[in-house]
Amino acid sequence: MSKKYDVYALGNALVDQEFEITDDFLAHENIQKGLMTLVDSEAQETLLARLSQRFGLRKRAGGGSAANSMYAISQFGGNTYYCCKVASDETGEFFFQELGANNIATNLQKQRAYGATGKCLVMVSPDAERTMLTCLNISSELSSEDVDHEAIIASKFVYMEGYLVSSDSGREACITARRVAEANGVLTAITLSDPAMVQFFRGGLEEMIGDGVDLLFANDVEAKAWTGEDNIDAAIKSLASIAHTAVVTLGAEGAAVCTKEEIIRIAPTPTKAIDTNGAGDMFAGAFLYAVTQGHDYATAGHLASIAASTTVANFGPRLEVSAHQEIKTKAGL
Repeated sequence: MSKKYDVYALGNALVDQEFEITDDFLAHENIQKGLMTLVDSEAQETLLARLSQRFGLRKRAGGGSAANSMYAISQFGGNTYYCCKVASDETGEFFFQELGANNIATNLQKQRAYGATGKCLVMVSPDAERTMLTCLNISSELSSEDVDHEAIIASKFVYMEGYLVSSDSGREACITARRVAEANGVLTAITLSDPAMVQFFRGGLEEMIGDGVDLLFANDVEAKAWTGEDNIDAAIKSLASIAHTAVVTLGAEGAAVCTKEEIIRIAPTPTKAIDTNGAGDMFAGAFLYAVTQGHDYATAGHLASIAASTTVANFGPRLEVSAHQEIKTKAGL
């Protein structure tokens, strides 16, 4: 049976505002480098003013982890649906128009509520590391009522963004979506998203995962934090207890795909990184695109490795449309 969508995703809809900063700025503002921190709107606006005055805005773009992944899939040639929540403000309209311009189906055609759309301040250090301060605003109100059951049934995969665990209603939306998927033979996938989510919201992530998902994405830090293993190989193998297949990115060491039967090593694609923001999102998007098109894990990992390395060599979490076909050609697809 053919499916209308390759992937149905749930995530925090955020508009990214990106800045190139110095490490001393993070130290002065007492911001922990390399993590995503949730803040209220007042704190975010205060920092935004300081960033704008000292560094100047580099780029504004539709963002959010799962949204970036769905963008990648859509540009590679897949069909996606993105479930999220934005307000009826200018920022929300900007986000909605970016989805439509990239052929991503969404629940946002419905009347949008009054309020403020979520924003993420992305600060990129000289070593290309990204640090994020996020104010979810109305995105934190994503709920089970926003879940489109028919669209899930018409999809090959449901993909849950781990960041949603920080919102009670967002977590419930993911649980609802997973249950609908499981009841209708739709595969399930999740990304752990950030070490802070594993550290502070593990119980909620366990609820989202339930008895186990088909596909789990994590980086090496998240994998170690989740499993309590210091050795990355042991951590990768341990993830098999919560996922049929675990995909762990290892930075400059490439990635590993662990199934119940084997570990497939994915070679890195050397590059000069200038901005790591969105690398994991691109990796997940490229991997999901490949597997939903019938490719094996080794091929999916190869495409994802090239895609992620291309992303970190550019500023911003999303590539130009034309870059996706070039990546597919390099990967032999």
